[in-house]
Amino acid sequence: MEKAEMLRITKQDGCLTLTLDRPEVGNAFDARLVQCFGEALDAAENDETVRAVVLAGAGKHFSAGADLGYMRAMRGAGRDANHEDAVRTQRLFAQVAEFPKPIVARVHGAARGGGVGLVAAADVTVGSPEASFAFTEVRLGIVPAIIAPFVLERLGPARSRRLFLTAETFSAADALAWGLLDVLVPATELDQAVTKVTERLARGGPRALAEVKRLVHDVRYRDAAETAGLTAKRIAELRTGAEGQEGMTAFLEKRVPRWAR
Repeated sequence: MEKAEMLRITKQDGCLTLTLDRPEVGNAFDARLVQCFGEALDAAENDETVRAVVLAGAGKHFSAGADLGYMRAMRGAGRDANHEDAVRTQRLFAQVAEFPKPIVARVHGAARGGGVGLVAAADVTVGSPEASFAFTEVRLGIVPAIIAPFVLERLGPARSRRLFLTAETFSAADALAWGLLDVLVPATELDQAVTKVTERLARGGPRALAEVKRLVHDVRYRDAAETAGLTAKRIAELRTGAEGQEGMTAFLEKRVPRWAR
């Protein structure tokens, strides 16, 4: 087990777990945690033994979002310093969303503001009924600008607008119905459910998993004509590549592909 300041890092069976470890402040983000988190993802991207990443929170809550003490310090730091800080934080959320390996969020307790953004940026989200969510930025006179692209992708514009405006707290059941959570299980079964997801992910080819994430992004944000050419080219490349050849051969030979052993 490693601990990069406020982030616990563990790895088992190809699954890397990054646990936000500031329970005394509800695992809130400050500049140091953002840096540690980004560095851990960089290392995981370059580690071929890592097949999936799990994001979790230590203690009672997943993440309270931005650290209020840090926000207080940034209040008097000037516009340029605040812009640089926002760019660094935005980069982390984009890194989660665009990470070439699957990211699973394990959600319990409260998720607020940026904590909800982290959930929205993940690929698969698993939560317990005790989890709750809110975007409370407007009550501080600010807006959830950094996380908005990821939340809108998960919740849609109309629902996101309402939740951003009202700052209301919504339940895990609502989060499941609205698509923020993919799986909802009792708290006692949370780890088992996360493991089940990561085991399913490990059966996919590493390159294929990365290409799925690229495919969804490209199809979502390109026009139809451009998408048609892109998707045909991509499937041809994968079918003739080493991983695709191994996957199809394993299927025909009724055996497990090498990457899933």
